[in-house]
Amino acid sequence: MKSVANYQKQPGFGRSFRVAWRGLLYTWKTQGHLKLHVLAGLAVVLCAWRAGLSRLEWLVLILTIGSVIGAEMLNTAVELVVDLVQPNFHPLAGIAKDVAAGAVLISTLQAVVVGALLFFRPLERLLQSAF
Repeated sequence: MKSVANYQKQPGFGRSFRVAWRGLLYTWKTQGHLKLHVLAGLAVVLCAWRAGLSRLEWLVLILTIGSVIGAEMLNTAVELVVDLVQPNFHPLAGIAKDVAAGAVLISTLQAVVVGALLFFRPLERLLQSAF
């Protein structure tokens, strides 16, 4: 592992991209919820493609999926920092983790509402054509 001094001396976009990618891969490998969010996002993208959403609807959908995935990654970062700073149980450490998890929950609930609003009409048309 590189020392902190050497690590901080490597400026540039390439380094920033590498460390961001490393963080994404770490989260993918260690967090089952991230995998669930990504798979759900891919399923929704396939449904959106089939439903023929407008450009604006696609924009809202992609931003919503990104916010859930971003919230999950920030939750992971908060949990890691809390564990580093307070390896033993402490009520405030638990609350910090709970608040971060709550942010993911809010983001996910928001995504469900956005999905319901975006897919209501296409589902309604699908059901009407089936009967």
